[in-house]
This record gives sequence, structure tokens and C-alpha cells, in this order.
Amino acid sequence: MTPSTTTRGRIDKRRAILDVAFEVFARRGYDQACVQEIADEAGVAKPTVYNHLTDKPTLLRETMRAAADSVGAQCLAALEPLRTTGSNPDTALGEAAYRLIRVCAGPRATALHRLTYAQLVTFPELSAEILERVPQRLAEALTDRLARYMLDGRLRHSDPGRAAEQLLALLTGPLERHSRLGTREVAQTTLRDISDAAVDTFLRAYAPDSS
Repeated sequence: MTPSTTTRGRIDKRRAILDVAFEVFARRGYDQACVQEIADEAGVAKPTVYNHLTDKPTLLRETMRAAADSVGAQCLAALEPLRTTGSNPDTALGEAAYRLIRVCAGPRATALHRLTYAQLVTFPELSAEILERVPQRLAEALTDRLARYMLDGRLRHSDPGRAAEQLLALLTGPLERHSRLGTREVAQTTLRDISDAAVDTFLRAYAPDSS
């Protein structure tokens, strides 16, 4: 076995452990999650988990960072329709909003959201880091896209950062309500209704000046 093969195998095993750990932490919460259970579900020995990730707090940190990077990448990919030069803002925003809300309502993003806020007291620095890795980077990327639309006249000139914040609030607010009601999964038709309503409200506020 070559060194590169050994390294790849170690990386794959670490990734598998992190994926399983996220599922266990999401299912049981940090306090109730057991490293032995994570090892069993990952198909490795318990010492192997510690060899890769030292201890349970480190396992949580690395698990949530990996999940945040994954969710963050999906969120940024959802904004791709806004990159098209000369695209109609109604169409592009509608497609991007629907893609984004599907990511945010997905099981991985939902579990990450709950884990992040559940650890605000025990791991405040970790929660702050996760909020920076996902919501803040998403807001920055959306701000950049909206700023370009404003510069070329497809949206009314305004503060793009505030516009991004308002659009995200219109999208995620209804999801928070479903979460408080204990809804495990939101129907795709409901997600489409939420995204369409959000974009409609947003465009009413930021449509280009007719003068």
C-alpha cells in the first residue's frame, strides 16, 4: 500500500466517523451521545475514533465544522442562478430562493441549526464559529449578488447588505415557525409557496425605479 493510499484511507475513515457522529449528535444531543455508539455505527473500534479525533468535545467540534462546510457549500451553490449576466431578476431570484430554502429546510441544515443553538451555553465559541461559517458567509455572498443587480439597474439602488438580510428573513422566518410547531419536514409545495411569497414581497420593495 502506497503512502498516498494510506493517507486517502485515513481521510475517508475520518470523514465516515464525522458523518456518523453528526447523525448521532443530531439524534441524541451532545450529552446523551455515546462515543461507543458512534464507533459501532461507523464500523470502527472506539479507540479508532479517539485516534482520529482525540476526545468527545473535539469530535463534536469537528463534526459540526464539517457539517457547516457542507451546508454552507450547498447554500452558496443555491445562489448560482444569480450569477447569470442579464438574467431576469424575477426568474433568477425565484429559482435561487427556492434552491436555498430547500437546503435550509433539509435534514442536515435543520439538525445543524438545532445543534448550534443547543450548544450556545456549553460551547459558545463553537456556536459563534458555525454561525459565521454558514449564515454570515451566505449573507455576504447574497449581498454581493444583489449589489451587482443594483449596479446594472435590475434592482432599485439601496443598501445591498440590508436587502440580503431582508430577503433571508423572508425565507427563513416561515421555516422557524414550522420548527416551533414541531414540523419535521416541510412539503415541497409549501417551500415553493414560501419562496415565491418571499421573492414577491422582496421585488415589490426593490423593483427598479420606473423614472
